Amino acid sequence: MHPHIQTLLKCIDLEEKEQAQRFSLDQQHTLKQLKAEGLALHPIIVTKKSFGYADYPEIRFKLSFPPEVNLFRDGAAIECFISGEEPVKGVLINLDNRNGEFRLFAPDFPDWIEDNGAGIKLTPDTRTTSIMKKVLEELEQNKKLFKLFETLHGKEAIKIPAQSFSTNISLKNKGLNQSQQQAIAAVLENENITIVHGPPGTGKTTTLTEAIVQLVNRGEKVLVSAPSNTAVDNIAKGLIQQGISLLRVGNTSKADETIFQHTPEGRLNNSKEQKEIKQLKIRAEEFRRMALKYKRNFGKAEREQRNLLFKEVKNIRAEIKKLQTYNEEKLFAEAQVIAGTPIGLYDAGLNHLSFQTLVIDEAGQCIEPLAWCIFPLADKIVLAGDHWQLPPTVLSNDAAMMGFNQSILETAIEKISDVYLLNTQYRMRESIAGFSSNYFYDSLLLTAEHLKDKGVHLTFIDTAGSGHNEIHGPDGISLQNEGELGIIQKIISNESLHLNSTAFISPYSGQVAAAKEILPKEIRCSTIDSFQGQEKETVIVSLVRSNDEGEIGFLKDYRRMNVAITRAKEQLFVIGDSATIGADKFYSEFLTYVEQNGQYRTVWEFE
Repeated sequence: MHPHIQTLLKCIDLEEKEQAQRFSLDQQHTLKQLKAEGLALHPIIVTKKSFGYADYPEIRFKLSFPPEVNLFRDGAAIECFISGEEPVKGVLINLDNRNGEFRLFAPDFPDWIEDNGAGIKLTPDTRTTSIMKKVLEELEQNKKLFKLFETLHGKEAIKIPAQSFSTNISLKNKGLNQSQQQAIAAVLENENITIVHGPPGTGKTTTLTEAIVQLVNRGEKVLVSAPSNTAVDNIAKGLIQQGISLLRVGNTSKADETIFQHTPEGRLNNSKEQKEIKQLKIRAEEFRRMALKYKRNFGKAEREQRNLLFKEVKNIRAEIKKLQTYNEEKLFAEAQVIAGTPIGLYDAGLNHLSFQTLVIDEAGQCIEPLAWCIFPLADKIVLAGDHWQLPPTVLSNDAAMMGFNQSILETAIEKISDVYLLNTQYRMRESIAGFSSNYFYDSLLLTAEHLKDKGVHLTFIDTAGSGHNEIHGPDGISLQNEGELGIIQKIISNESLHLNSTAFISPYSGQVAAAKEILPKEIRCSTIDSFQGQEKETVIVSLVRSNDEGEIGFLKDYRRMNVAITRAKEQLFVIGDSATIGADKFYSEFLTYVEQNGQYRTVWEFE
């Protein structure tokens, strides 16, 4: 077996072990600890119960507190629990601030679901890990695919300059710039694998949408994927607007009306098949009602009767799934584009269909084994994203040290010559974008003409010498800096900021939790990781670190800072201690840049 396949398999095992350890609720890991680390949401308040996809119980809930939960992603494996009862496995459908929804893999709702003290916690996603292992173990049997694997993991990069293609294409979107047109031409001429490199604000989704429309017009059947449901929906909406016949598969229960009409469920609505499924669901409901007459604390005979009835519910559910799968086949065959997360597409069982191109958006957030789950489904591959933003989240430090948090995009960009940079950003004022352009993008990232006016859009507020030191938060895990929060309150009032258009972000969840307590509710408070892919008119970044040793912790991941400083459209405020961060070359260069292109202020102006 190829050494790198062995490495990836070992990483999956390490990640699985770390998840099992981190997510367990036992003597070593109290509920308080799990909540502090963002691994449990407790208590939840149930707002709606219903039977959804394939007749599984689905629960909508709200929280009485604002969570900081970048690990609770759509599709995450969860357990619903309450003290003293057997937990029930399920999947998170979505979590949007204080409101969320999850599906349980059970015949019915637990009796205790609406009791005080019910919660959900993350649990190891053994299903996804077993799929990734299976795919990697079989990889060498697919000669064409294994050749690509060897190219990506060969000793030397086979780098030749990317080709220049004729952009004389009849585009639907007439407003695309030269670099966007060049990327579209490259996607159309692609014969194996090509990369669209889209730094912040460069119109990556717009470019990909046009490229996919062009591929479909040429008669291709296209697969579209991204690591998160949100990113899949984002590109799917653009394609639907262009009149593409799209089918959205996978975790679609939270789909809004636009997307829902393009899911198998939405397409089958009001059909003969759907009426048949409805009848089966009514039968399942009858069996469930009968089963619930037998309470769990009845005798052995009643318990057996209850189990038999629930077994019948399970059989009906399998019948519903079979019927849905049969009906989906026709929809798969008719669709020009099928979209879903890697696991959503893998589960859809598309192997018998022929796809010419697979487009993976946000490929910089996709761990490599997930990509190999869907690479076999198409003849040609397009990876799109930005490897200078945050990498995929990996819990195991050992696995990360072995490169498991290196995305498929980062791996490919080192070895593939066909990389097309989208070189003009339309989000930020030029002075806000300038440092990222210089440091991460070899000064190749340009700013659209209308964002070039000269006002002050970038401010650094230096807390050096003020005694505003970092402290450990009440959870004892994450750091806080109360002094920086005090300055932020003064900025908000002094600068007359429009609260709904302002975001507060920080690398440290402890600082975010403290900010939520004291900043106006209209201001969006978030960790940098959770804010990736978003933007606001004004962004305030709190760096937190201030100590005599010059320790900067994970501020060392400069990609996190690249995300932080590219979210603001009009005004960016960064607050930090130059004495702590200035010894680091990256931050030293950033401070110099601010002095030349923005406003450098000291804490004393705010005392």
